[in-house]
Amino acid sequence: MTEDVVNVLSEFIAKDILKQPSRKINPQDKLISSGLIDSFHLVDLALFVEDNFGVHIDDAELNASVFDTLDELVALVNARKA
Repeated sequence: MTEDVVNVLSEFIAKDILKQPSRKINPQDKLISSGLIDSFHLVDLALFVEDNFGVHIDDAELNASVFDTLDELVALVNARKA
């Protein structure tokens, strides 16, 4: 399941946030701290995660220490689903 979540998130970020559908987002790529995703898109990403994976993300978690890579985001989703 982890790989599926990574693929779904990577495709969403590339296509809907970055508007670069052919871009590959690697699981360890820094999303926030690198400036790839800004605060407005971070909210979009959080809403996408909540809607598609049925988990709740607290506003306090929308930061680089919790949410900076796909690996971290997948770990959060998996922890909430457990």
